[in-house]
Amino acid sequence: MKDDPQRPVNRGRYKRMENTVKCRCALLLLCVLILPLAFCCHSPATGGQVDSLVQDNSAFAFDLYRRLAETEGNLFFSPYSISSALAMTCAGARGNTEKEMAATLRFSLTPDALHPAFEALGARLQKARKSGDIRLSVANSLWPQKGCPFLDDYLSLAKKYYGVSIAAVDYKQAAEEARTQINEWVSNKTQDRITDLIPSGILDALTRLVLVNAIYFKGTWQNPFKAADTRDAAFYVTAERAVQVPMMAQKVTCRYANQPSFDLLELPYVGHGMAMIVLLPKETEGIRSLERELTVENFARWQNSLAEQDVIVSLPRFKMTSLFRLDKTLAFMGMNDAFSEAQADFSGMDGQPHGLYIGAVLHKAFVDVTEEGTEAAAATAVVMSKCTARPIQLPVFRADHPFLFLIQEKQTGSILFVGRLMDPTKTAE
Repeated sequence: MKDDPQRPVNRGRYKRMENTVKCRCALLLLCVLILPLAFCCHSPATGGQVDSLVQDNSAFAFDLYRRLAETEGNLFFSPYSISSALAMTCAGARGNTEKEMAATLRFSLTPDALHPAFEALGARLQKARKSGDIRLSVANSLWPQKGCPFLDDYLSLAKKYYGVSIAAVDYKQAAEEARTQINEWVSNKTQDRITDLIPSGILDALTRLVLVNAIYFKGTWQNPFKAADTRDAAFYVTAERAVQVPMMAQKVTCRYANQPSFDLLELPYVGHGMAMIVLLPKETEGIRSLERELTVENFARWQNSLAEQDVIVSLPRFKMTSLFRLDKTLAFMGMNDAFSEAQADFSGMDGQPHGLYIGAVLHKAFVDVTEEGTEAAAATAVVMSKCTARPIQLPVFRADHPFLFLIQEKQTGSILFVGRLMDPTKTAE
């Protein structure tokens, strides 16, 4: 697990009056990358609002990447999943808690515009599913504690803008059974790629709600690599150390750019609605320098430099699963009150100020890149607890050392997945 922080300590937890009774609910919110389904929206978002949301989500994606990239090794995550899960959490936040969450997530839209924009963005993203060679399975659900009331306004918002279904379970008497049921649902919706998302001990008698969003993606390259052309080759983990990996190769016409310190390559999936973008440093150990330059503004500028041409491409075949504990990271990025039992205000969920706080944020993601294409899935869990170049020759894009990669939906520009490959022989973190 990448990040294993302790939850923020709150002195108020130890100063409760024994005769004070507050109806506080614990909520577990799970998210596998959400691409909301299109539902009837009485206040439809404008195109400008959707564009603003995409820009905001991309800014958060790169903010979070830079934090996660401080660790060593491979990493892969779905920023869109995390943004969507926390957007739904933010819908129940009030006061300074809401302000801090919005600032950390880079949300520039007002709450009245934010959630319709997520719905409208989801409707646009659905268009990527129209190709017969693109699989994009999406599902969203709520799992509340039986008999525990949540505000109708909050539940209606979740249904209207995020398309959730609701199934009640009993955390008080059967938390382990509920955990198994939800994990099986997530596994089923992601073709068994995201398994055991909720570890033992996360759900208990204080849990009152689990919100689950799931995605499974599988795309075929517009120009698949030929398996017969794949050969074992060196991948330089460092300038001094190499590992042998299956290296795919082909000459392909695609969009390519030669930047001063790195090369940029866009490999489209069938239909050109989605693509993988690979950023390859020219220096074997240039990954850290490239990561420091990764901002939403720079990325847009780099993409504008892409031009279609013939390229000789070598790309390793790789598979990885990444697991993160994100609560400490998000608190460091500015979401302090949300993790504080004494300061958190999620009264928009249950009507009670300081009745809920976020106890943990978990994220798990999977990617498999082969000659045929890419398979990817992701899951996020937000646990809310009770208060207590050469111009003449063809360019050669040989990814034989650490690189960054993204999976992007082209129509909206939404960044769905972000990753870093440091060692293709490592499949799990």
